[in-house]
Amino acid sequence: MISNLPVSISWRPLAAACALALAACGPKPPLRVMACNAAPAVPVSLAGDGQSATATLSVLTYNLEGLGWPARKGRSAELKQIGERLAAMREGGTGPDVILFQEMFSGAAKRAVEASGYPAIAPGPRRTTKPYIADHEKMAGKAKPLKGELGIKLVGGGLAIASRYPIVETALDAYGRRACAGLDCLSNKGVMLARIAMPGVPAPIDIYNTHMNSRGASGVSEARDGEAHARQAIAASDFIARTQDLAVPLIFGGDFNMRHSEDRWAEFSEYHPLTLVHEVCVDPASACEVKMSWDGDAPWMDTQDLQFFADGEEVTVRPIRVEALFDGGDSGPQLSDHDGFLVTYELRWPARMAVKSGC
Repeated sequence: MISNLPVSISWRPLAAACALALAACGPKPPLRVMACNAAPAVPVSLAGDGQSATATLSVLTYNLEGLGWPARKGRSAELKQIGERLAAMREGGTGPDVILFQEMFSGAAKRAVEASGYPAIAPGPRRTTKPYIADHEKMAGKAKPLKGELGIKLVGGGLAIASRYPIVETALDAYGRRACAGLDCLSNKGVMLARIAMPGVPAPIDIYNTHMNSRGASGVSEARDGEAHARQAIAASDFIARTQDLAVPLIFGGDFNMRHSEDRWAEFSEYHPLTLVHEVCVDPASACEVKMSWDGDAPWMDTQDLQFFADGEEVTVRPIRVEALFDGGDSGPQLSDHDGFLVTYELRWPARMAVKSGC
């Protein structure tokens, strides 16, 4: 009889599973290919010494809060606004050059990404994407089927990259069923690469996007979700090592789920020797303009949404401005449980470098 069911069975995992199952029946993730000859010209400036050329690239990382009903209710209107506002900004010339989306699960979330109108859109890992490293050892402790650890994926990873410039190459990888914990295991979380070609810039830009395992929201112990996060950090590092072109600049953004966790930061930093935007811009001598509210000496510990970067051989990259988007202030209403994190980078290269036409 129903009254004899153990009280430990919670509605939350069932609701999340239903939401993701419904999302799996919805529209496919948006995919849009941009012709090289349709790309807008990049404004390039010559430095005062006449030896260097520069251009800017703005990158937004944004978790859409795109779970569907019943895990999330009433999200359609806000998601529709996200798509419309991004489209209006893009058309008005104030939109980000590149957007890294996370949690694009529901049909409304996928439609929002498509409605942004960006001419190049690449989706991340699908539900059936297999991990490159498939044979992890079992996680410590017992699997928690009632917390989402069912051994199957109901939806993809919810990632997408949208760009005003052509995406000339893509790659993706899933973290796999032995590199996840709790409710996160219902989606096929992973990491993706979109290589961007900017007309007028002599090298492409490698841009990576990820969404890593949550903490308390996963519904399992801290030890278990922490181990999953550590495995994902290693998998992401391996993926970047396999796919990165060391000759070109790299930008790595997403929802890293490391807020207020020194243990997660330590594990991640061991495998990712990249430069953190927050650490550069918190220094007043960095010439990076901070147009958002930061508290304390380590503001990166207060957010899930981060960006990292690395130079190429001759084209270098550095953040020159950081700001929030859709944070309830002048940048627009709060339309997700995450603010958008927008970074403007300066690209710099020797003026003598030849610039190829096309992609």
